[in-house]
Amino acid sequence: MLVLAICCMSLLLVSLDNTILNVALPTMQKELHATVAGLQWTIDAYTLVLASLLMLAGSTADRIGRRRVFKTGLVLFTLGSLLCSLAPSLETLVAFRMVQAVGGSMLNPVAMSIITNTFTEPRERARAIGAWGAVVGIAMAAGPLIGGLLVDSVGWRSIFWINIPIGIAAYVLTWRYVPESRAPKPRRPDPVGQLLVIGVLGALTYAIIEAPGAGLTSPLILSFAGVAVLSLIGLLLYEPRRAEPLIELRFFRSAPFSGATVIAICAFAALGGFLFLNTLYLQNVRGLSALHAGLYILPMAALTFLCAPLSGRLVGSRGPRLPLLIAGVAMTASGVLFAVFDAEGTTALMFTGYVLFGLGFGMVNAPITNTAVSGMPRSQAGVAAAVASTSRQIGQTLGVAVIGAVLAAGTVGAVGSASYASGFVTASHPAWWIITACGACVLLVGALTSGAWARATAYRTARRLDPAAVGGEGAMREATQKWTGPGGDV
Repeated sequence: MLVLAICCMSLLLVSLDNTILNVALPTMQKELHATVAGLQWTIDAYTLVLASLLMLAGSTADRIGRRRVFKTGLVLFTLGSLLCSLAPSLETLVAFRMVQAVGGSMLNPVAMSIITNTFTEPRERARAIGAWGAVVGIAMAAGPLIGGLLVDSVGWRSIFWINIPIGIAAYVLTWRYVPESRAPKPRRPDPVGQLLVIGVLGALTYAIIEAPGAGLTSPLILSFAGVAVLSLIGLLLYEPRRAEPLIELRFFRSAPFSGATVIAICAFAALGGFLFLNTLYLQNVRGLSALHAGLYILPMAALTFLCAPLSGRLVGSRGPRLPLLIAGVAMTASGVLFAVFDAEGTTALMFTGYVLFGLGFGMVNAPITNTAVSGMPRSQAGVAAAVASTSRQIGQTLGVAVIGAVLAAGTVGAVGSASYASGFVTASHPAWWIITACGACVLLVGALTSGAWARATAYRTARRLDPAAVGGEGAMREATQKWTGPGGDV
């Protein structure tokens, strides 16, 4: 339990940083004279680097030691936070956010790998992951309030200071209490695969964010889109040829694992877009202070906090299907309220939408993580956890990029003007339809990849990856425990 608490501190660091930053965006926009695209880069520069390096960090931790990589990540993240608080311009802030991201890439997937190797019994692991997911809710609840208070009283630079004492405390506790662990068969580095991953994510994100300003048919945007497509093709052709690839494509033969990846992208794309939209709306259109905007978002954060451990318990006792169905329905209903009924115009309806989204997002996190690491050989826990974490960051990156691009294309005029407010509300309608579609995808994919057929593909995949580890009847029960009810029924 102490190891779990220490690992959760790293998740608190990363999650708190994201939620606090969202509340500070309007203030940063004014002080740094940033455009919507500039605000997108303060978020996406971080998530983009994080997504690009997570799998490398996971495999490196399995090879040279999980505690060693975890401690290095804490040092880099804490240093990056200090540099962000001193940034003199938007460009330097974006650069220092990337330093943060390098450290952050060594935290969550490595911490999840440590948890997976500490909690080996499937139901206990599911409950541990539920507690892990509750930390996201704590960060969502505390982040907007703490961030709003700091921004209104001290300034936006202070939002990065809070990471420093948490990072130092986590480092000392890790050094003292977390045991070192490695994979029995370490994986070799894959520099070509790493460059191709950076090419796909970097080029695609740049093309989406800059498209509203440069134009969809501009040579620059078409060039970056071409680089993204070519990098993806190269990745799909190159990785299967390697004995130890950066991305183990055989994982995706498991329907639950593939479904968890898609669900993670959709759920976190919805979250990234949801926070980006509401933060700008509440402060720039409604004219609320950063603290009051944080209080408005609190119902969503509170439901996420309450539902995350409940979801973990449901996954441990009944499997992932019920939490995924609840998540999909709730997130879709929330999007429909804003897209169809203009929920932002009525405070009561807006809060209803916030509650539904918090319920859905709180339910979705534990099934994603548990599906990614359960049923896979523990020797590859770091890689499997890194793929799940990468999917989350890809989703959040794309959510902010796409929603921001929609807003940038639809908003005209200076911040605070009547034309800006009118343009924002108009531009937000297609943005909310995108969030609704993400919720519907969570529902459909969750239903399709949590049945008996999916359970069979998960077992076959685990057996191919490590026949010795997943060979007997007992191993099959462990590999498929999360797909069955208390009585063994699917």
